[in-house]
Amino acid sequence: MKLLTTVVLTVATAFAQSSDRLPATDAEKIADALRAGPAFITKDATLLDWPAAPGGEYRVLRKGSNEWTCLPGLPGGAHDEPGCFDHNFLQFIKDSIAGRTPNVQSVGVSYMYGGFWVPNKSHAMGSGDEFHVGPHIMILGLDQKMLQTLNQDGSNGQPYANHLRGRTELYLVIPIRQWDEAHVHE
Repeated sequence: MKLLTTVVLTVATAFAQSSDRLPATDAEKIADALRAGPAFITKDATLLDWPAAPGGEYRVLRKGSNEWTCLPGLPGGAHDEPGCFDHNFLQFIKDSIAGRTPNVQSVGVSYMYGGFWVPNKSHAMGSGDEFHVGPHIMILGLDQKMLQTLNQDGSNGQPYANHLRGRTELYLVIPIRQWDEAHVHE
């Protein structure tokens, strides 16, 4: 029984550590980017690596044949949060990270099947400083005034409006299932 308990704790600890470890090699980055969205998108998506500096060039890990681009978790981030982006959402991300004001002219869509961490504003979800929003879809649109009227608390499990750190442009986040550690690598 002691051996079984030790094995279970060791595996659980390794899984918890590895699930948030940022990918380092190209193979790890490719695998990470591929878990960011549904297979019908990721199988033919272009896979990019983040630039070494804001405003820098994104390095191609794999050239794709559809209109989607997937990236591994952002280096230096506290959590591994890969994403798949259509052209409009990707341009929004690139402009924002480079410090340019995004010029949103049409709807953009993103998948984040690995989820995202947000400040915990709800005591019902736990007492930690952060809450993990499980797999979700994000929609970038034109009507900022409408988005400002929506819920902006991601810790309650409902759709909410969010913005990138340091930016004010909002997008809609729609959770597509409750977070479940067992689904982290689907």
